[in-house]
Amino acid sequence: MSDDGLLGRRTEGETLDELLTQAKAGSGQVLVLRGEAGIGKTALLDHVSSRATGFRVARAAGVESESAFPYAGLHQLCVPFLDRLDRLPAPQREALGTAFGMASGPRPTRFMVGLAVLTLLAEVADEQPLVCLVDDAQWLDSMSSAVLGFVARRLLAERIALVFVLREGNDYLDGLPELFVRGLDDADARTLLESVIKGPVDGRVRDRIVAEARGNPLALLELPREVADGLDAGPLTSRIEQSFVRQIEPLPADTRLLMLTAAAEPLGDATLLWRAAGLLGLGADPAAAALGTGLIEFGARVQFRHPLVRSAVYRSASAVDRLRVHRALADVTDPEIDPDRRAWHRAQGTAAPDEEVAADLENTASRAQARGGLLAAAAFLEQAAVLTPEPGRRASRELAAARAKRDAGALDASLRLLSAVEAGPPDERRSAEIEHLRGHIAFDQRRVADAAPLLFSAARRLAPFDADLARETHLEALSAAIWAGAPLADAARTAPPPRTPPCAIDLVLAALTTRITAGYTAAVPHMARALDEVRALKVGAEDVSRLPWLFGNRAGGIIASEMWDFTTRREFAQLQVRLSRDAGALVQLQFALNFLADNELLAGEPAAAQALIEEDRRISEVTGTPPIGYAVLLQAAYRGEDVASRASRDALEAGQGRLAVIADWTAAILHNGLGRHDLARDAALRVLESDSLFYGSMIVTELAEAASRTGDTALVAEAWERAASWVDTDWSSGLKARLRALNGDSAGFGESISFLSRTALKGELARTHLLFGEWLRREGQRVEAREHLRTAHEMLLAAGMTAFADRAWRELQATGETARKRTAEPTDELTAQEYQIARLAREGYSNPEIGTRLFISPRTVEWHLRKVFGKLGVTSRRQLRNATF
Repeated sequence: MSDDGLLGRRTEGETLDELLTQAKAGSGQVLVLRGEAGIGKTALLDHVSSRATGFRVARAAGVESESAFPYAGLHQLCVPFLDRLDRLPAPQREALGTAFGMASGPRPTRFMVGLAVLTLLAEVADEQPLVCLVDDAQWLDSMSSAVLGFVARRLLAERIALVFVLREGNDYLDGLPELFVRGLDDADARTLLESVIKGPVDGRVRDRIVAEARGNPLALLELPREVADGLDAGPLTSRIEQSFVRQIEPLPADTRLLMLTAAAEPLGDATLLWRAAGLLGLGADPAAAALGTGLIEFGARVQFRHPLVRSAVYRSASAVDRLRVHRALADVTDPEIDPDRRAWHRAQGTAAPDEEVAADLENTASRAQARGGLLAAAAFLEQAAVLTPEPGRRASRELAAARAKRDAGALDASLRLLSAVEAGPPDERRSAEIEHLRGHIAFDQRRVADAAPLLFSAARRLAPFDADLARETHLEALSAAIWAGAPLADAARTAPPPRTPPCAIDLVLAALTTRITAGYTAAVPHMARALDEVRALKVGAEDVSRLPWLFGNRAGGIIASEMWDFTTRREFAQLQVRLSRDAGALVQLQFALNFLADNELLAGEPAAAQALIEEDRRISEVTGTPPIGYAVLLQAAYRGEDVASRASRDALEAGQGRLAVIADWTAAILHNGLGRHDLARDAALRVLESDSLFYGSMIVTELAEAASRTGDTALVAEAWERAASWVDTDWSSGLKARLRALNGDSAGFGESISFLSRTALKGELARTHLLFGEWLRREGQRVEAREHLRTAHEMLLAAGMTAFADRAWRELQATGETARKRTAEPTDELTAQEYQIARLAREGYSNPEIGTRLFISPRTVEWHLRKVFGKLGVTSRRQLRNATF
């Protein structure tokens, strides 16, 4: 027995005591206690609370009937600290206030709400160590679970301990440190059993109770009640619940109805309970008999002895009584103060379709969506649809629910709901909208070969109803066809006519259509105008379901690439990330993160790219969708790792033609880096044959480099000719000058270096230095060669291009270089997150501003910066500005 009276929990108690010790010392701690119902998890929470000397303790608990309300559990935990809300940075204050319904603002994202909660808890912990205890986390609403999971993964330097208790089934908490709470051993189980048995019991019965309880303390307390009737078979949890039902059944009818009312009211609000009891006409003192059972307590809050008591009361009641109770609770709930809970009770108290109740739920869904609860909104809309009498309106509400699920990343659930929508009455516009949403989901799931025909068909069908949406959908379809690697010319020619004057979508569609049907040169003026218009767009989180992809590597990003405008390409990627993140659109965010990571790799910023790639993986774990992963192909190629071969085969099998092209492009880069130029040439020729937008141009430099090393001068010349039509920018001019040099005009190396030095493309600049150094060495100019090869080696290492760096080092050795090879200096030890923090600090951002951008607390930023200073050998932000990393 532990020193606080917990029987058989010494190991668990020691673990929890150490957790508190570490948290008090400034090392944030998280633990998930898992175990079956009644195993003693709540008792362990009580242990933590009793041992948390010097801590402030905050508690919350999931309630099954509360799981429909976004942020309900989170509000329980944070409500004691909301007087500190004004101390948060403005974006966080606005997000949390909106999420909790305390203010009106743009729809908050789980990321910003999570950061606000992290900052709020860290603010409290700065004054006094804080322990947060969350019971029955399996019943938390999805938004509370997502936010608390976000916070738990970012507790690093805070004096905070966060302990969750759950049975099973909360994906947001998977992967956190766990302690599985097991049953008591036989000796402790017998001790506990003997403490509750009154009177003599046959030894065989005692042994059977111990055996069947399997060390579960609640079972040991409740199963002896079954002795008189004989022990039942069946799952342990069901038997415990049935034991509670047997204690409830003999109670007076009014008492049972009062307990049912308490079970149906998830807040435990005593005022609401007694008002509802009055409406139900219950007797003068129906609580007395309930109190006598020890199953429920009436005070300022109404509390059941165990969640299984609540479920036993509710499930054992008749359907008629449940309807009566919910109607009474709806009537006593203030529609001005808590319209959502009133609507929910009305819905639970309604057996037949009722448009007024359905409309109330639809309004609740709108409020939930405005607060960032997309999945909650979808659930309310689904329930509204069930209660909608008119079939057409019912289908429309189901379609709205499917859209909300898609925006939240629940793609399979959205598809299942669309099947129900299709069963509604015929409606051509709704049918087109269903096809449109199916196309979106297919694209999100990377089934681009399926997405393209769905979207083309939807565009045609939408034209009579919404010409603007039809053009937008056609552009989406064209993007899907591009990514599928499908023939494009015929589809491009069927584009709907633009509006007058044309908008950004019209211009992007015209630019891509012209590029596909008339060629690069004819498309340049159209692409330039489209870029200007897209750059000028003012968009916000409310546009997430329609516009972020316009900036990504499906549309605007392709045009910026074709125009060799790296600055715009990178800015589009950053904007797409911000829009998707601000809106909480996780699947779209995965695509955006990969596009931005691709740009960071091209810019020679491997740590920044790695942080984005890791975020894609983390989102994948939350949503269950695979990582997008195409940025990993370029990252691996730079490192000399061959992942492209498998990726190319998988992409072709999945109908993702453009991804197969990207895999071949990165394979050419890989083999050029490793000096396997024949393989690089073959991969480059496959890309060239695909005639893929942008990658068909980017591959030209890889082909020329490989061909120059395999002696295929005709291919080098062909590569130079292909580049002649490119629009002139510093990026394209730098590459064209390099191509000219590979064709025999060595002056092109210097010009290439000059042009590329004016861009952010450090990797391309380093590769020109490498090629120039190699050429100089072959010409016998060893001293000059060493200068360029050393520069190339340093730059390539910094850019994470280790395969090319090793190639540069081998060339340096061939010149007679005797200096020790540089592999890793202190700056190389920065993690991806440390690198981002150091870069933002150097740019002048404060700790709270850095925390907001990276979704960590200011205290964690400070903790990382101390490590950065040590690794870089600096002592201040001023010195950081001059540090190299």
